[in-house]
Amino acid sequence: MHQWCTDHGFTPYLRVVVDPSVRVPRQHVVDGEIVLNVSLDATGGLNLGDECIEFKARFGGVPQQVMVPVDRVAAIYARENGQGMAFSVQASVLQDLSDHGDLAQSVFSDDPRSPEGVETDLPPTLSSRTSGGSRPTLKRIK
Repeated sequence: MHQWCTDHGFTPYLRVVVDPSVRVPRQHVVDGEIVLNVSLDATGGLNLGDECIEFKARFGGVPQQVMVPVDRVAAIYARENGQGMAFSVQASVLQDLSDHGDLAQSVFSDDPRSPEGVETDLPPTLSSRTSGGSRPTLKRIK
């Protein structure tokens, strides 16, 4: 899906369910999720592995290492048109979230500036968007 987005000139975004195994700046986590821009322009050293996705990105101008286990990825989609794929997150991941309550604790510095490489104003559920708005909706591709 990442390759498809890149080949067609789209910006690939990941929606990630955050738990203690996910290394992201916690100040950008909203309702237990974060949306990350994983385009080649926004990341450095992008590694899309079988077990995890790793890259460097700038958050508030500060480069930081990001690590996301693939089983925490809830969706990958093109920012421009919303086309992509959604994945069901395992029940164990959701239980881990409820067990670890406070995700606001930052792994990185609590820099309040707007991040680069992160979209923080998206609602946590992409599929709940209605068409006709200014933002694209997520469409499943089979």
